[in-house]
Amino acid sequence: MENLLRKGISHWFGITVPPVVLRYVNQLVHQESLFFVIPFFFITTAWNTGQVFFTSVLIAAALVSIIDPIYYHWLAARRWLYYCFHGITLFAALLTALPLIFHLPTPQSYLWSLGIAVLLTGPGLVRSMSVVWWKRTIAVVSLMLCAGGFGILVRPWIPPASLWLTKVAITDHIDDRNRAPKQQFKTITSAQLHAGIYAYTAIHAPRGLRERIYHQWIHKGKKFDKIALNISGGNDQGYQTWTHKTNFPADAKGDWQIQVVTEANQIIGILRFQVVDAEAQTKPRVESASREQRPSSSSISKQTSAPAVALPDVDSSQQASSTPAPSPQ
Repeated sequence: MENLLRKGISHWFGITVPPVVLRYVNQLVHQESLFFVIPFFFITTAWNTGQVFFTSVLIAAALVSIIDPIYYHWLAARRWLYYCFHGITLFAALLTALPLIFHLPTPQSYLWSLGIAVLLTGPGLVRSMSVVWWKRTIAVVSLMLCAGGFGILVRPWIPPASLWLTKVAITDHIDDRNRAPKQQFKTITSAQLHAGIYAYTAIHAPRGLRERIYHQWIHKGKKFDKIALNISGGNDQGYQTWTHKTNFPADAKGDWQIQVVTEANQIIGILRFQVVDAEAQTKPRVESASREQRPSSSSISKQTSAPAVALPDVDSSQQASSTPAPSPQ
């Protein structure tokens, strides 16, 4: 990498740059990139899922980038490890920047970020190997295919850097005037559940971004339903939307969760609640809603909602419906 930069500067500007200067510039780029993206990933990470591993790697990489003895004597001395470090940094930076700058939906920005990072990192990684040219060619192709496949495989473990929840709630009634849940439950009775409940979410997204997300209703680890919602970005307090379900299995007691995910199956957040018998709890316990990433905001946006669309493959017998927040007058 330093050699390419040095040759390019020498060719275009006729200046010979000392290697130590280029190494310092690369370190500075790594530092600035990592400390720019970490706040985004820290907010969007669901900390009780596999996403914690990727965010932890970014935090560790940021620490390495600011400790000179480790960065120069341990990382830079191992060229294969250095290129992997560079590829992860580039991947994280693109995941954050592409939705913000080009308004690319999360699935597209993920594929573009992965592709660019693999293309720019793979050749340098292979050049660090001491093998003949034809073996390097095979190694480049094999490495890029493996890296691309691995990136697709672990996609659910990568936080969507530009999307996060600002407020969530499980409720039995939505106040249309205020566009907010009237009550927020952590525990409800079977009777309340079969009467119908709402999963309310306010999702922050960059201005200009249009995204399709899903509410996945899961009971005891088994996916029960999946409902699509279209959201738009541009409000700091989040785009408000909710889904309403009225049909549940006869035996619905136990732990429920609603995963809010992107089209690429990246988890934005998780709502949790418990269903108990009426005899076990005569009055449902009302609590403020919790979310996986950070405490919920008390304010609610008045952003115009796009219509929510139910997935065609959802069984209509579930009677699951998706209701957008009404447009302000």
